[in-house]
Amino acid sequence: MRHGKKFNHLSRKSAHRKSMLANMACSLIEHKRIRTTLAKAKALRVYIEPLITKSKNDTTHSRRIVFSYLKQKEAVTDLFGEIATKVADRAGGYIRILKLGNRLGDNAQMAYVEFVDYNEDYTTDKPKRKKSRRARKKSSDAAASNIKEEKVEEISVSEVSVAEESPESEAPSAEESPESEAPSAEESSESEAPSAEESSESEAPSAEESPESEAPSAEESPESEAPSVDEELEDSNPETKEK
Repeated sequence: MRHGKKFNHLSRKSAHRKSMLANMACSLIEHKRIRTTLAKAKALRVYIEPLITKSKNDTTHSRRIVFSYLKQKEAVTDLFGEIATKVADRAGGYIRILKLGNRLGDNAQMAYVEFVDYNEDYTTDKPKRKKSRRARKKSSDAAASNIKEEKVEEISVSEVSVAEESPESEAPSAEESPESEAPSAEESSESEAPSAEESSESEAPSAEESPESEAPSAEESPESEAPSVDEELEDSNPETKEK
C-alpha cells in the first residue's frame, strides 16, 4: 500500500529513478540549463536543491554526501566551486522551471530547468538605468527653441540693417549716375571734334597735292611732243636733208 507517498515515481523503480535524477542533476550543473518534461523537472528540483544547500559549506563531509548522490567528480567540483560562490547570498529557490509547449508524439508537457543566477534576463540585481531621458528631451527641446529664437532674432536684425542701409546705398548711386554720364558726354564731344578737324586736314593736303601732281604731267607732255613735230618737218623737207 502506498499511503502517504505523494512524490512522483515517474513510472520507474527506485534505482532507475535515482540514477536518472543523478544524471539530470549532473547535466544541469554542467550546462546550467536543460530541457525535459514538466514532471521530471519538478522531481529534479526536489532532488538537487538540498545538494546545492550542502555545497555552501565546503567540507569533506559535505563533499562525500553530495558525491553519494551525483556519482561524478567533475560535477561535485563545479558545484562546490563556481556554483556555490554564485548562490552564496541566496537562501533558497536556486532552480527555475519555465513551461513550454507539448511534445510531439506523446503530447507530454515540456519545460526548461535552469539556475536562477545564471539567466541574466531574469536577474533583479541589474544596474538601474538613469531616469534622465525626459530631462534630456526637455533640455533638447529648450535648446532647439533657443536656437529658433536666436535665428529669428538674427533674421530680424539683418532685415533692419538692410532697411537702414538701402536708402543710403541708393542715394549715392543716383548722384553718381549723372556725374558718370556727364564726363562721358563731354568726352564724346571732344572725341568727335578732333576727329572732324583731322578729317578736314587729311582732306586738304590731298586736294593741294593733286594739282601739283597733275601739273608737271601736263607740262612734261608738250615738251615731249614738240621735238617729235620738228623731226617730222625736217624729214619732210629735202633741203634740210641736203644741208
